[in-house]
Formats: sequence, C-alpha cells, structure tokens
Amino acid sequence: MRATRTLNGILFRTEEGRYDLDASAQWIGQDLLVSIWGGERPHIGAVALAQPRPSLRDPGRTGATASVLCVVGHKEDEVVKKASEHLSSVFKTRVVVTAGIHWDNLDGEGIGLVLRNIDLLTEYIVQYLEEDLNVPDEERGKV
Repeated sequence: MRATRTLNGILFRTEEGRYDLDASAQWIGQDLLVSIWGGERPHIGAVALAQPRPSLRDPGRTGATASVLCVVGHKEDEVVKKASEHLSSVFKTRVVVTAGIHWDNLDGEGIGLVLRNIDLLTEYIVQYLEEDLNVPDEERGKV
C-alpha cells in the first residue's frame, strides 16, 4: 500500500500486483469523502452516504447505515455501501464513498481479487487516518 498527501486530501493505492485500485480521502469539516477507482475505465458507478448510529446488536457500540445510488448496470453498489458503513462506524461521522471500477472480461477470480483489494484499501485508509492524522475519539464526528 502507498499513501500520498496532496492539497486536496490523501491518495492511496494498493500494490498487490493485479487489479490494483486507487482511492482518495478528504476530510470536509467533520465528514469524510472517499473515492475509489481502478481498471481500464475508471468512472462513477455508485455513491453511498453513511451515517453512524448505535449498533443494533450492541447499543454500546457504533454501527452505521447507508443510502446508495447506483448507475443502472453497474455493480459498485455493494462496494460503496460496505466501505461507507465501515468508515462511518470507525470514525463516528458521516461518510460519502464513490466507486467506479472496470476491467473488461473480468472472471470470478478477478472479481475476488478486486473485492479483496477494496477491503485492503478500506482498512489502509482507516489505519492511515487513525495513525497519521491522530484524530482523537472526542474530536471525531460531532454529528
């Protein structure tokens, strides 16, 4: 994984060798905006907005719920929902995630590698934002 700080946020890239993905993350006030893209024709295929809430299983923990918009025929809806809810529950704030990933003739193994890279990328974003930016819990997501 690689992260690069820019004027407009932080850029991330997987370096797994196959089906690598890029992402950007930017704090907008207390809210987080994340874009994920990759493949031969990156685009915007789906967008999710998640907000934190008490967990349904354990009200002492933070969960999240998301609303999703997906371009007809695109498959990124599950990706943005999962990533936005995870990031929202970790950072206890509203999170928007957009994704657009396309490789021609992607087989089942390739899809699995893309999904794995999305999970790795999301976890790396969490790790980087928690460690590098050192955002204290009491300052996160005053929604």
